[in-house]
Amino acid sequence: MKGKNKRMAAIDIGTNSIRCIVVEVFEDGAYRILTDEKATVRLGENLSPGGCIAPAAWQRAVESLLRMKKISEGYGVEIVEAVATSAVRCAANGGDFIRAVEEKTGIRIQVISGEEEARLVSLSVLNNFDMEGVRYGMVDIGGGSLEIVTALGNHVEEFYSLELGAVAMTERFLRRDPVADGDLARLCRHVRVSLKEALEGETVTVQVLVASGGTVTSIASMIMAMRREGYDTAHGYEVLRSDIVHLLAMLQRKDLKSRKEIPGLNPDRADIIVAGVAVISELMRFFDANTLRVNERGIREGLILDSLHKHGLSRKKDGSPRSWRAAALDFARSCMIDEEHARHVARLSLEMFDVLAEPFSLGHRERRLLETAALLHDAGYFISYTSHHKHSYHLIRHADLLGFTPRERELIANIARYHRKSLPGKKHENYARLGEEDRILVSRLGGILRLADGLDRRRSSLVEKVEATLGRSVFRLSLQGTEDLSVEVFSGRQKGDLFENAFKRKLDITVSQCSMPAAGQCPA
Repeated sequence: MKGKNKRMAAIDIGTNSIRCIVVEVFEDGAYRILTDEKATVRLGENLSPGGCIAPAAWQRAVESLLRMKKISEGYGVEIVEAVATSAVRCAANGGDFIRAVEEKTGIRIQVISGEEEARLVSLSVLNNFDMEGVRYGMVDIGGGSLEIVTALGNHVEEFYSLELGAVAMTERFLRRDPVADGDLARLCRHVRVSLKEALEGETVTVQVLVASGGTVTSIASMIMAMRREGYDTAHGYEVLRSDIVHLLAMLQRKDLKSRKEIPGLNPDRADIIVAGVAVISELMRFFDANTLRVNERGIREGLILDSLHKHGLSRKKDGSPRSWRAAALDFARSCMIDEEHARHVARLSLEMFDVLAEPFSLGHRERRLLETAALLHDAGYFISYTSHHKHSYHLIRHADLLGFTPRERELIANIARYHRKSLPGKKHENYARLGEEDRILVSRLGGILRLADGLDRRRSSLVEKVEATLGRSVFRLSLQGTEDLSVEVFSGRQKGDLFENAFKRKLDITVSQCSMPAAGQCPA
């Protein structure tokens, strides 16, 4: 083992690919990913129910697992948890495969049920997404099977496992190239019937599907490429049902050679992507879900979380997930921010936001973005004071912030970026690549944050409250506190430039008379 922290590996042996994730576990139960290895082995290739894993696929899998074992050893891994899913579960020679792998690699594999797959998926989702008060579905689509979990907030309702994976559906229905209309229609009809039978005819409506698996990350990557979006990750990315429908139509028209050239699609997945997207499309239709949210982690992370609990290393003994605010504060503390200042700036920001919200059509989502940016605006101090606003941008952009999409993380990073120094401008690459509506939002929320930061210039929380009034041409702020606030007034006026530009209002900052030291007692 390297260092004092434990290192673990989780291996997911699926129908299409094998994935290995290596993590370092800290003393408080938190962990960080060290490496993520993937191999496309197609264990389920031409595998009919009760059939056998083909010799070529068998060999590819053993070679890949041997490589992953060596990588894990190189990272000083102490604990290896490996599970096999649909292909090994269904193969007549699955037991022989498990024994051969252990003999050649030393990896002990547990073959898990579809319901256990679904449970591991739910652990990953609950660890990564804040779904409080939302009725939603958790989905994992592999090569052989499709796992579905229905939930309300943090409460799981039902688990389902269906043999509707991308490889299985391709081999059963889509043997012509390009895909024929009738073949695709038969696949979609089969998915609808299977879902109806699994849910026993019950109509279940969810607001959003949180989905994982190679098909899902491929969907996100293709749509991001079409939109020319440059996010570093698809984790948390949101796709609309209409996007899926249009994507499926485009994929069906192309032959295999053309699909391999689609930006964002791994050529190794080009032969099974039509079936995978069709299953997701039918799933969204069945649940009447308009939004798909991408979970890049899935079963592997669920396996890590389950192992942490099993070995007494989990962060939260009760298994309850963190809130988005707690996750943001965890990240802020890891950057050693001045938490009292950050919380105070966040409070002042929200007091002003609440006055501006209705007139400028700003809602709960925008309020969360502002609060998070305020809590994290000084994260860049972790690197250096000089240009720390720019360092904050980069740190936040790459942060693992629970409950936020890649677009929202980009917005938060930009809002924090402009809490000091130069104003937003198209010469700044980070600002220029935003859409027009997002630029306006960054300027407005960034303007509020910049002003609130100025109102705590001495980092002493001397401004106890702000009374804000929005006029046609003026935004009036009356500051309240028990000490002299002349520094805060001066700094607020100095840092109000972005606010004035964004809201087209002049700032009028004064001190409440009852805040003046010589004014005596304020009335009760």
